[in-house]
Amino acid sequence: MKAWEAGTLKTKNLSRMETSANLRLAFSALSASASPTKRNPKFTLHSSSSSSQKPCNHHHHHHHHLRSSRRRRPLIRSATSSSTSLSGEFQSSSSQDLAVLLEVEGVLMDVYRLGNRQAFNLAFQNLGLDCANWTQPIYLDLTRKARGDEQQMLVLFFDRIGWPASLPTSEKTAFVKSVLREKGKALEEFVMTNDLPLRPGLENFVDDALLGGIPIVVLTAYGNHSDKMARSIIEQLGQERVSRIKIVGKEEVERSFYGQLVFGKGASSGLDEQLAKAAKQAAAAQKLKVAEEVASLLKLSIELDDIPSESFQKIVATLHAGAEYAGVPVKNCVVISGSQVGVRGAECIGMPCVALRSSLTSRTEFPSASAVMDGFGGADLTISRLLQKRWS
Repeated sequence: MKAWEAGTLKTKNLSRMETSANLRLAFSALSASASPTKRNPKFTLHSSSSSSQKPCNHHHHHHHHLRSSRRRRPLIRSATSSSTSLSGEFQSSSSQDLAVLLEVEGVLMDVYRLGNRQAFNLAFQNLGLDCANWTQPIYLDLTRKARGDEQQMLVLFFDRIGWPASLPTSEKTAFVKSVLREKGKALEEFVMTNDLPLRPGLENFVDDALLGGIPIVVLTAYGNHSDKMARSIIEQLGQERVSRIKIVGKEEVERSFYGQLVFGKGASSGLDEQLAKAAKQAAAAQKLKVAEEVASLLKLSIELDDIPSESFQKIVATLHAGAEYAGVPVKNCVVISGSQVGVRGAECIGMPCVALRSSLTSRTEFPSASAVMDGFGGADLTISRLLQKRWS
């Protein structure tokens, strides 16, 4: 059995008593989240954070592979403490009522800093775009001008150097999407075949949480890349750590009681009539609530046009499922997010959220996050700070 399988909470073959108890816990969480959501108090720690080319000729080349051996990660060490506090309106808490949810991309590993530019260049090579090669200055310039929007980065680049001569104007959008698909494949291969480092301070952060009895849940059910790549990054934490954390992917979300209620996959099987009726009512109410939450968010100044409601509902369901697997109410969880969609999802259900900036989001504003930080440890995010300060 793989390490991540050992660390994933199993929900199959529950006894009648366990099923009822867990479902009542889910109903309790639903009831708590059904009340009007208040925008979380914010505090922000600020982060420090072209060239001309010939028009493209389109040729085909073989895939390039980059491989190297992985190093073995150190095991869990003793916890560290920090006396530095963060500003904001909080209430003190203990580790018994706190859980930490972690995204993967941009949080566990700064994938975009380590391999995104190289992945674009591999995609260009694989698609036979000889003239396209992004040096570091070109990549940073495009990232800044497009604010990290990769589709817009490609449009700006080819507007500058010229589009492939054989490409009809009506097919530019399809061409850009094909480059992004190829880039995604190249990035996954690059990450999975190279010994890339986790974000500095992450292992200490996880160790401190586990030593304090704080559940750690890693969310892989949503993101820009495959679950396989996400789990390969998680495994770099080392077998001992992975065996003590929970991983919530697509299957775990569907098996969660929240997922069964919202997606209608038979949570009432084997329960008494009253509990089954309550399940149906909760499911109907939650579906309406999710729809209202999405509609409300669409009115915000933040652009949500690129987030289909189905995808957003999946994010909300993943966050709810993460809280459920941790056994902690939504309001007592803190999700560490590297993406705007994760921050928006957390705001939607009233879950405190710390936005962790990466190379892709170093200039991004996260107005709905409870806090914005640049990394783990030092003057940034530590478990002791999460214990000292609570979102009200």
